[in-house]
Amino acid sequence: MNRIDLNADLGESFGAWRMGDDAGVMPWITSANIACGFHAGDPSIMRATILLCVQHGVAIGAHTSLPDLQGFGRREMNIAPDEVYAQTLYQVGALHALVRAAGTQLHHVKPHGALYNMAARERGLADALARAVRDFDPTLILVGLAGGALVDAGRAAGLAVLREGFCDRRYQPDGSLTPRTRSGAVIEDIDGAVAQAVSIATRGEAVAGNGASVRVEADSLCVHGDRANAAAFAERTRRALESAGVRVAAPGRPA
Repeated sequence: MNRIDLNADLGESFGAWRMGDDAGVMPWITSANIACGFHAGDPSIMRATILLCVQHGVAIGAHTSLPDLQGFGRREMNIAPDEVYAQTLYQVGALHALVRAAGTQLHHVKPHGALYNMAARERGLADALARAVRDFDPTLILVGLAGGALVDAGRAAGLAVLREGFCDRRYQPDGSLTPRTRSGAVIEDIDGAVAQAVSIATRGEAVAGNGASVRVEADSLCVHGDRANAAAFAERTRRALESAGVRVAAPGRPA
């Protein structure tokens, strides 16, 4: 029987501004990537999201980003590997303090948005990110785009890695994600997104925007918590995976 992790990017509210439906998504996922204040989130939101994870038995990860609160971390910037290293440590350390105070443990690290895509293709940035995770705690799992440079960098650093696939993002023929600036980058139709999730989990395949089959060997699938009907999408994805005979569980956690 296939086994896969189901993750979501959560804790992306900030102050009085609210983003997503964390409470509705949380019962259906197995891992949460919590914003650490650089693209979204603040100490109170981070703590509340951690407590929600504890309540539902969801593995907790740090969702690190470029310092781009106004752009939600989705704007690329010219940044040196040493800066990525320091900023990753800063964000992971902040979340870890709140996780430890809640009496639980940090499970993984996943970069966000522009940083995620840059680290998938630029080995220097990927190596810096992997080194930061290793130097903070070599038992943490590093999450990166399936087939991308960050997965290779994590392995080279001696880390356990999770190759990530996306339920509701359209792929390019080379296995990269279609940039959000392009039309059709997000699969808005829930049926289509759920079908892609099942296809990746059971056959290791997605369909690119041009109709070509794309190989996606994933250990974890992402359901975005900031999309419309996020809770319903997460529930339908979880149920569809289980109906297809896939066990949904985070690494190191019982199915």
